[in-house]
Amino acid sequence: MFNYLIRRLLYAIPILLGVMLISFVLSFVVQSPESRARMQLGQRATPKSVEAWLHQRGLDKPRFLNTAKDAPLLDSQFFNHLGKLVTFELGVSDVSGRDLKEVFREGALPSLLITLPAFFVGLALAVSLALYQVFVRHSLADSLGSILAVALMSVPAMVYIIFGQAVIALAFNYFPAFGFDLSGWGTAKFILLPVALMAVMGLGGDVRLFRAIFLEEIAQDYVRTAQAKGVSNARLLFVHVLKNGMIALITLIVAQLPLLVMGSLLVENFFGIPGLGNTLVLAIRQGDHATVFASVYLGAILYLAGLILTDICYALVDPRIRLS
Repeated sequence: MFNYLIRRLLYAIPILLGVMLISFVLSFVVQSPESRARMQLGQRATPKSVEAWLHQRGLDKPRFLNTAKDAPLLDSQFFNHLGKLVTFELGVSDVSGRDLKEVFREGALPSLLITLPAFFVGLALAVSLALYQVFVRHSLADSLGSILAVALMSVPAMVYIIFGQAVIALAFNYFPAFGFDLSGWGTAKFILLPVALMAVMGLGGDVRLFRAIFLEEIAQDYVRTAQAKGVSNARLLFVHVLKNGMIALITLIVAQLPLLVMGSLLVENFFGIPGLGNTLVLAIRQGDHATVFASVYLGAILYLAGLILTDICYALVDPRIRLS
């Protein structure tokens, strides 16, 4: 397994370099550094202040290769940014000038307070409903459940958010429609509604997916053998079918790892939650390319780590899979 992990890490390097190159071109090449400086400092900024802004961020150097005499060839914007990112020196925000490590550190907790409960609640509901549909398969309850799942899939995320804010929060005044405060148990009133909405948003698609997987498993020979031995339906579903369907569950869980850490863009932005998702939305609106670039870098690392973790989990839950 150790050799396999080393190979996967080596494979991840060119992928990460490609992501960084594309992100750098979109963030630092499409728009000139001078335009970015004047966007943040104002069109009336003096040439001296623009020059100081560019020098502070290393944007006064060539973009890719430094061909100046007696200058290191790789002393350029791209390779300097790349070298800093490797050591997790994320730089500073173009707008606020704050250290991005501090910005991301502050936004991580609000994001995790929203995404982690929403993920586990949604996963538990999806697995339970899918197993129930398999238990009552080909019945009226199964048909109604499938129709409801398709209906939930058909509703855009914005509709859930608007309904939650306009009806549940404002009309009935059950929860705050906007805001966030880290105050112990008082934080719950700010996160319960976003958590519930996020759990419902992905419920329909997950139920449909898990139902299809569990139906395929329940048609296998080992299930008929267990039934012939008198195994109860509850044990059959929760021990045999669920266990053999763990491959799909692991794929879903690990694939959402970057989203759990980086937060939910729409929910955080509309509910005013100062998480990483809201930070990224504000950075895009304000033209804060440094923050966007660092967010893409962290998201790419999390995604690649998730792929490696997926393979490891496959081998742990299924002894037939070997990492070689």
